[in-house]
Amino acid sequence: MRKLIAAMLLALLCLTAAACSNTQPKLKFQLYSDSILDAFDTVITLFAYTETEEEFREYFELARTRFRELHRYYDIYNTYPGLNNIKTINDMAGIAPVKVDKEVLDLVALGVDWARAGRKTNIALGPVLQIWHDYRTDGVYDPDNAALPPMELLQEAARRADIDKVIIDVENSTVFLAEPGMRLDVGAVAKGYATEVVARELYAAGMRSGAISAGGNIRTVGKPRDGVREQWGIGIIDPAKSLFAEDRNLDMVFVNDASVVTSGDYQRYYYVDGVRYHHLIDPDTLMPAPHFRAVTVVTRDSGLADLLSTELFLLPYAESRQLADALDGVEALWVMPDGEVRITDGLKKMLRSHGADGKEE
Repeated sequence: MRKLIAAMLLALLCLTAAACSNTQPKLKFQLYSDSILDAFDTVITLFAYTETEEEFREYFELARTRFRELHRYYDIYNTYPGLNNIKTINDMAGIAPVKVDKEVLDLVALGVDWARAGRKTNIALGPVLQIWHDYRTDGVYDPDNAALPPMELLQEAARRADIDKVIIDVENSTVFLAEPGMRLDVGAVAKGYATEVVARELYAAGMRSGAISAGGNIRTVGKPRDGVREQWGIGIIDPAKSLFAEDRNLDMVFVNDASVVTSGDYQRYYYVDGVRYHHLIDPDTLMPAPHFRAVTVVTRDSGLADLLSTELFLLPYAESRQLADALDGVEALWVMPDGEVRITDGLKKMLRSHGADGKEE
């Protein structure tokens, strides 16, 4: 399965046969790729145009080491010797502040600031999300007995999701959950945030043409050095199509130095009495948000794109569109429940369906 997904991602980034054909004249820069299989519970693939494979391997090893490290920092399920991570913070809820490294402090601060600005995406919703996770996992492995979490149980958990009780002490580099039973869940931001960190570190190390694909998160660096294209082409998946469909693309967006992140109801879900229940939970209703099949965000920063794709998914369309239009440098695409596609005005010039082809910036 992982090899299949990696191959699909490569197909998305190699838009034309000419761009990836072995029959083309040898260029100064060649496209190399490799995948990381043990971080963030997804396939993370690095693509880069470099002069030599040795140069690519240096970038890849940097990316692999860093993604693995960040995975450990942001893990909510496992502890690691000598490392205080998100699980450590959760385990010490109501007991004592936890001293953390900058990577953890900065991520938690971003999530707290976001929620306190009045957003729906709340990293303190962990108690509710854990219940849904457990019921979903049971439902996937035992579909005949799949059930919904009792609303009373969800409401009790929601009482321990107060973002104002996440106490950050920047001076002492600590995070404290002030009430027992509180639990951070950084799933709406951690992967995108880590992708942005790695992309910037790869650039600092000298990579000038590449792309990171981390599940539904794509971050491009520079432009493709294939002698054909001026922009990277990133496929936007059609949520109505099967994983094994020959062409899963709903559209193609052309970008450089940007992130393309999608949140959708087709990524993690289970069925109860024939009804699909996905993993994107509205903190007001404590139920999966019903407004869209998928939302794709295009903006420079992958961490922001990750947060925004979830935020826009949780909001009704009018509010979702208003927020996207109000943010500079942000474009979005919504797939409605009936399959209708709506897009921001600025995104039109980037889409294949509106004439973009990646040959001109």
